[in-house]
Amino acid sequence: GSRPRPQVSGRTVIIVDEGLATGATMEAAVVALKQLKPEAIVVAAPVGAPETCDRLRRHADRVVCPETPRDFRAVGMWYEDFGQTTDDEVRDLLGRAAAVPSHPNPGPSRSDDIAGLVRARAQRLSAAADDYDELIAALGDHHVVLLGEATHGTHEFYRERAVITKRLIAEKGFTAVAVEADWPDAHRVNRYVQGAGSDEEAVDAMGDFRRFPAWMWRNADVLDFVGWLRARNEPLPEGSRTGFYGLDLYSLHTSMRAVIAFLEKVDPAAALRARARYACFDRYGDEVHAYAHTAGLGVAPSCEREVVTQLVELRRQAAEYARRDGRLAQDEFFVAEQNARVVRDAEAYYRTMLGGRVESWNLRDRHMMDTLDNLVRYLGESGRSARVVVWAHNSHLGDARATEMGDQGELNVGQLARERFGEGAVSVGFSTYTGTVTAATEWDGPAHRRHVRPGLAGSYEHLFHQVGVPRFLLSTTADAQLAEALARPRLQRAIGVLYMPATERRSHYFHARLRDQFDYVLHVDESRAVEPLERTSEWDVGELAETFPSGL
Repeated sequence: GSRPRPQVSGRTVIIVDEGLATGATMEAAVVALKQLKPEAIVVAAPVGAPETCDRLRRHADRVVCPETPRDFRAVGMWYEDFGQTTDDEVRDLLGRAAAVPSHPNPGPSRSDDIAGLVRARAQRLSAAADDYDELIAALGDHHVVLLGEATHGTHEFYRERAVITKRLIAEKGFTAVAVEADWPDAHRVNRYVQGAGSDEEAVDAMGDFRRFPAWMWRNADVLDFVGWLRARNEPLPEGSRTGFYGLDLYSLHTSMRAVIAFLEKVDPAAALRARARYACFDRYGDEVHAYAHTAGLGVAPSCEREVVTQLVELRRQAAEYARRDGRLAQDEFFVAEQNARVVRDAEAYYRTMLGGRVESWNLRDRHMMDTLDNLVRYLGESGRSARVVVWAHNSHLGDARATEMGDQGELNVGQLARERFGEGAVSVGFSTYTGTVTAATEWDGPAHRRHVRPGLAGSYEHLFHQVGVPRFLLSTTADAQLAEALARPRLQRAIGVLYMPATERRSHYFHARLRDQFDYVLHVDESRAVEPLERTSEWDVGELAETFPSGL
């Protein structure tokens, strides 16, 4: 149309494309522009095949490709919406661009407005003793406090959860900590912190946390907390001490052995029956994934009937076992019964694992919620205070109904806790913008200390970075204006035991409405990796920053 040709000579020219597959069009553009003698040429694309980005560096002065997935295939794979623009849309955009002054001043963006609102409402944290006074006062009125984490490997998340939990125990009478760990592994820690068992040191009591990812619970921050809890409990009478419990269901074989060991002490004949039923799994050894494939695909009969029968029989004998030794028998039976529940639910989990993510995810989170519910009920029935702090990932503790996973049919502990406990449950989510994280690059792989990429534009992480406060706490419903701003969907990052920055958007981000997801959020702008008790060479060396060697 009437738009003037851009003046290129002597200037830096940035050529943008939506993605680089073969890069042929971009290469032609670079060659053509060089004839107009620019000062420099920069090629920029959000995603590209690694070999294409490397080849273009021979032609352009600089090539910017933030995402270079090895399994590239096609540009459209890496977009949530790759719908094409129409000719009319292009004409409209070009027409509007021609009418924009050469140096426009757009004024503050909507994101800037929200960042300013968060800045005004946020409570700045400075590691002072009174940082959490208001939060503890608010959380202390609830029976179940859910403390999340945005990764499974960030030091600040573990440390701040421990600080908050210690105060809830000391000042508000909370008597249980339930964590995203296997029941029998956590039970060994529980015995230690309550002054029972044979472990002399906290690090010994944590010895059963060996399943991948071991660093999730075998780390310096959890070790400090377990030591503190033992010292806190020691002078207190039995029944007033705080316990440590696991919520997860991966301990199929360990829980089977625990059930049999309990029955061998109280009912040898029942132990023989349990051993015979659980022998259904013997053909698979310890390979639970082999069971998942054969039973899940119907190649071999499942062990569902055997594990359900065992749990039913154990429950029928509850009254008799309890009469024998009173309170001690009640505690031991509760632990054994929970192990039998783990076996039942783990069998179902592995059998459905190949059927789809939603079904297996929902089964797992229902198990964790049922375990929490049983724990609350048991503590209350035995005369103890039934007030529990839960440690798990944000994806388990933030209400699923406020996320795109919930839209796909997933539920989680956060949703179920609100449904079962109502206003008795309260949740705190955690967030970080950048830093380092302990994570693996593949399942069952060693722990690495990896750099966390800055939060994507349009994400809560990026929004909170714009606030300009290194560490802050925010009530998502502090006032109507803030609540409205946080009720709109925005990207949110979740890093589990694996971190895959090459596919950051696809692997680690989802849409969420923060106001409906959490009651509070704690943001640490730059965080560091949690320190495993067994530091690998990969962890010690760490990962070179993407800006090495310039540092820019």
